[in-house]
Amino acid sequence: MKRKTLTSFYTLVILCISCIASGQPPTGPLARSPQVNPDKTVTFRYIAPSAKSVTLSAQFEKGPLAMTKDASGTWSVTTGPVKPDIYPYNFIVDGIQVMDPGNVDFFPNERFKASIVDIPGDTPLIHSLKDVPHGTVTYEYYPSVEGTTGSLVVYTPPDYEKNATKKYPVFYLISGTTDTEETWFKVGRANFILDNLISEGKARPMIIVMPYGNVEGTIAAQKGLPKPAAPAGREGTEAVQRANSFEDDLVNNIIPYIEKNYRVISNSDNRAVGGFSRGGGQTLRAGFGNMDKFSWICCYSAYLTNKEMESSYKHVYENPGRTNSQLKLLWVSVGNEDFLYKQTVEFMDFLKSKNVNYKSFITTGGHTWMNTKVFLTETAQLLFK
Repeated sequence: MKRKTLTSFYTLVILCISCIASGQPPTGPLARSPQVNPDKTVTFRYIAPSAKSVTLSAQFEKGPLAMTKDASGTWSVTTGPVKPDIYPYNFIVDGIQVMDPGNVDFFPNERFKASIVDIPGDTPLIHSLKDVPHGTVTYEYYPSVEGTTGSLVVYTPPDYEKNATKKYPVFYLISGTTDTEETWFKVGRANFILDNLISEGKARPMIIVMPYGNVEGTIAAQKGLPKPAAPAGREGTEAVQRANSFEDDLVNNIIPYIEKNYRVISNSDNRAVGGFSRGGGQTLRAGFGNMDKFSWICCYSAYLTNKEMESSYKHVYENPGRTNSQLKLLWVSVGNEDFLYKQTVEFMDFLKSKNVNYKSFITTGGHTWMNTKVFLTETAQLLFK
């Protein structure tokens, strides 16, 4: 299959070109937006002379912010100071959600793609681009189910190309509902997080494989069928069936493809699976369903019900001593304002009642990609050690 690679060199070239281009006259009616100010306030602008109403919807705000129009037809609002991080946002123009046309950075998603703004810290954050050795990000395409072609984003650590005989552990990292294989890369900044942790000696060099978690979406897109709607709930028959479809694709197609094309250590002790939201549920099902393949399971903002554990994964808790010896890490994390907080805590309580060892990590905040970067940073320092 064809692969497209972005090395650190090309990444820096692209960044430089972007910086140069930003200083050139615009080719169309583009406003300077977003403008991150030195005091961490942010100014957003949108040109729409004929619009009757424009508001800003941003994940760092509790609700939409009204924007005001000047004589030239440019709407604007300044908000903040904003806590340094990466946030999705969009404009609502006469009731219609739109991306920021002045911003090239967007949130990869199956449906509406919001724009994203990066508020830098006074000192570099863990996901910041730092002057350290950088790994390589590669777009991969593999033979998937029903004759389709699946897509992956693969991170290899900085020294991967230097030693042609060295093999590495692999972390299969899955994004959430309606996210794509690019979301952990472009929003979660998994590559920069690992670059920084590895350079500080806090994480072991590893390969990270970021798959697209919607098998049914791939089939529909490539066979000209309507895109399937998301299941009504996370616990119903359809949701479980889709998770099982992804598990089959991961085990039967993705892992063999990676182990054929990359220098990996092919055993359970050097194979981890993790994911956020829908990807967290897929992680638990794939991990518990394949205890011989994964010794490291990292669940971010997700859970399994007691009913599903009892019907499908009795082997996990009926012999807790065996499970605790098989799993080097079972991690469950969630924000205390996450809409899945209650269910996730109930899942942790179930594990505790069955004497299954796990590590829990509860942060502030909600079901956001701001939290996923924290979860990845914490778990990456534990994996494969």
